[in-house]
Amino acid sequence: MIKRKGARSTKDIPTAILASLNRGEIETANLVEWLAVDQRLLLKNLLKENQRTVYLNPILNKIEQLKKQTVNTINEVIGTELLQLVNQNNDNELLHLLSNHTSDLVRCWATYLIGKNETLSITETLNQIQPFAADKHFGVREISWMSVRNKIASDIEKSIVILSKWTSNNDENIRRFSTEATRPRGVWCEHIIELKNNPKLALSILEPLKSDTSKYVQDSVGNWLNDASKSNPVFVAEFCKNWEKESDTKETKYIIKKALRTINKI
Repeated sequence: MIKRKGARSTKDIPTAILASLNRGEIETANLVEWLAVDQRLLLKNLLKENQRTVYLNPILNKIEQLKKQTVNTINEVIGTELLQLVNQNNDNELLHLLSNHTSDLVRCWATYLIGKNETLSITETLNQIQPFAADKHFGVREISWMSVRNKIASDIEKSIVILSKWTSNNDENIRRFSTEATRPRGVWCEHIIELKNNPKLALSILEPLKSDTSKYVQDSVGNWLNDASKSNPVFVAEFCKNWEKESDTKETKYIIKKALRTINKI
């Protein structure tokens, strides 16, 4: 299958492509398409196709109640409300259906059925989210950590024990999840206060990745340390100085440069 190139702007998306995206027949090819999908229409088509149209109006009502309607907020509401409907109707099939769907945005909804499920322990939650952390689509990978971040933050020490084991995984996406999901400040998410105050807690995640061969992972590690430098600049400066002595690799040097970018501006 030839990888499709996405349009550079919303107005350039072919009508047939947008229609296919809204029917859930294809994945989005880039961020422009990801932002252009009408999730309400996609949901309607999904539920109609799978004989669950009774779920539609309660979810649409919740979307309308949102003060700020963005791709991410709508995505979260749909996933969260689907979880409630699954529980109310003992609909054990729906998670499997969403998880294996062609549409990347539908798979994103599935992550919230895991992340918002309060009956799952942090161990169960992370075990179930791992396939989404390894998803081939960038959007699913990002939403996967966002969907479980609050759970991670509420049980940070146990989460770090689990995620530190992910740092040796052969899949760079899974290794990257371990740092991206625990960034002290992160992007589009609440801060993790314990890691802002005490970044040493995450050493078991950071240390194995100091010379990771994947730039995808290197960027995440560098961003993690840059986050920490905004609250604990002395710690990060000393930490990077130690890495310079211990690891004379181009990968470590790249991470350190990224980690110190805020400190070096001061």
